[in-house]
Amino acid sequence: MSSSTLFGISTIAYIIAMIIYIAYLAFRKSQIGVAGTTITLAGFVSQTIAILTRWTESYAQWTALTPESTFALSVMRSAPLRNLYESLIFFVWCLILAYLIIEFKYKNRSFGAFVTPVAGIALAFIDVSGMSKEIEPLVPALQSNWLLVHVMMSFISYATFALSFSTGLMYLILKTEKRTESSYMFWTITTGVFIVILVALGLDYLTFSVAIKNPETLIKGYLFKASFFNQSFGISALSWIAALAFVFLVWRYGYVLRKVISSLSISPETLEEITYKSIATGFPIFTLGGLIFGAIWADQAWGVYWSWDPKETWSLITWFVYAFFLHSRLLRGWRGKKVAIVAVVGFVAVIFTYLGVNLLLSGLHAYGSLE
Repeated sequence: MSSSTLFGISTIAYIIAMIIYIAYLAFRKSQIGVAGTTITLAGFVSQTIAILTRWTESYAQWTALTPESTFALSVMRSAPLRNLYESLIFFVWCLILAYLIIEFKYKNRSFGAFVTPVAGIALAFIDVSGMSKEIEPLVPALQSNWLLVHVMMSFISYATFALSFSTGLMYLILKTEKRTESSYMFWTITTGVFIVILVALGLDYLTFSVAIKNPETLIKGYLFKASFFNQSFGISALSWIAALAFVFLVWRYGYVLRKVISSLSISPETLEEITYKSIATGFPIFTLGGLIFGAIWADQAWGVYWSWDPKETWSLITWFVYAFFLHSRLLRGWRGKKVAIVAVVGFVAVIFTYLGVNLLLSGLHAYGSLE
């Protein structure tokens, strides 16, 4: 069985698990929760085998192109972390692993309804964007021993930040009661805008799927052309009105979601603890693997440790956001909604650092994103 087939199985499993976990929130039946965990585990096993299979396929290709390489060098440089498709797959794998650890540690399946959607959206983006799934030869700048450690540590930290985003958002939902509270407006508007963007991207894909060949084509040529930026003024105006109406409805009826979470056996203290521990774990990994090791690799590849490339700049911005989280919590004594908002904002910065920079801006890191 090929890696593509196994990845397809894991994608279907995660999407089904997402639906089951949401049903678990609604009906609170233990059998539904067990089914969600079982399917998530099945998807995780399938994805693990798929990653190892693709690594084997990449190793065969690398050794065919460079037969003089040593075994250790071939294994490191054939790691399936070389383009946007492979890095997204690894990110999802790390995220699901982190979630399963949290589920078994805290004996609570409710987090699945907030974590599996992130995994499902990431995997859906692969198909919607039309990105290539082929195993491509490493470009010269990526042919380094730092590839494995830099990319792997970066995405492990991204996964922990995604987990903190989910628990931070749950904390905000649980701790806000009045619609006039700034934290309530923050999470409802953020959630509403996020869903609107996903729907608009889906419309772009359905409308222009024949023309979309890769993420660059989608983002730079057709982004929101089926809705907000449609050539028809009527469709464009209707799209804006519908989006604003939806965000308003999320704000107006956001208390419903709060009631659902309140009925679960999740305390705000537990959510705050997981948010802090996730960031406290991911921050040093990101600092070492993403920034320090990345700078060393940059010096070897381009002859300079830091060049203020857009990717480097946004990575530094992301680092400052999470450094502010830890500083405000440990030294300033911030607790509750303030730091939860920072955790949510931090992952928005992560998303832009990972996808936005590579797809919207040009720079030295552009090679690693779109093939």
